[in-house]
Amino acid sequence: MLSKLAMACWGAVAMLAFSGASFAEAGGVTVNVTNGKNIYENGKPGVNGQPDVPACAVCHGDKAMGNDGMGAPRLANIGYVYIVKQLTNFAEDKRMDVTMMQMNGIAKSLTEQDRRDLAAYENSFPHQTELSDLKQLKADGTKVGEIYKGEKLVQYGEEGRISACVTCHGYNGRGADPVYPKIGEQKYVYLVNQLTHWRDASRTNDPMGQMRAIAKNLTDDDIQNVAAYLSQAPDSSAGDGMQIGNQTVLKNIKVVK
Repeated sequence: MLSKLAMACWGAVAMLAFSGASFAEAGGVTVNVTNGKNIYENGKPGVNGQPDVPACAVCHGDKAMGNDGMGAPRLANIGYVYIVKQLTNFAEDKRMDVTMMQMNGIAKSLTEQDRRDLAAYENSFPHQTELSDLKQLKADGTKVGEIYKGEKLVQYGEEGRISACVTCHGYNGRGADPVYPKIGEQKYVYLVNQLTHWRDASRTNDPMGQMRAIAKNLTDDDIQNVAAYLSQAPDSSAGDGMQIGNQTVLKNIKVVK
């Protein structure tokens, strides 16, 4: 029988399939990757009286690989629909930026088309790896978890307490577009922050409350261990060579360059 979490995962997929940022959206959407690239690299004037949008690259890096020092996440190839949803949630204050207090204002200054264009551009990068430097983070005073302990929770969970991350996010967190983002190779500091925010409910924009239900059972050590493993987790292995490009929706929409 399917576990409760597995059924919830399928339920979230079905729910999103009939929502605004969904499979259904793909049929009538055109994205302009050049516009997304320009905003990402150079920013743009704000709309509706909102402040100007700074270049995304300032915090997220030229290749959208994120920055541990700023708590900024990797955006490259983590999922088109996921990024559109997050930008929309920031713009509508359904998700609050409690790390740098920037994203809500930035998202409000983007049009709906800008959000789609940015998401398309950020998912157009060739697959690259730029992992968190856990040794340097530890040397700088950041508490870093144990990778081997995190692997157990990511792959298998703990019966009666924590569901395995792979149930929804796929092998090593490589992503299950359109609902579940790539969390493998995500930045360590961002992963710790977000799991903590899910746990204390300062972030609440998860489908069907799934992440809050999981995170409430995580200890600080659990969070740090899971983040340590995921931040270094490869997309594929000798026994499982498939790589997910998170192009499920992007390949079905009209891309203008």
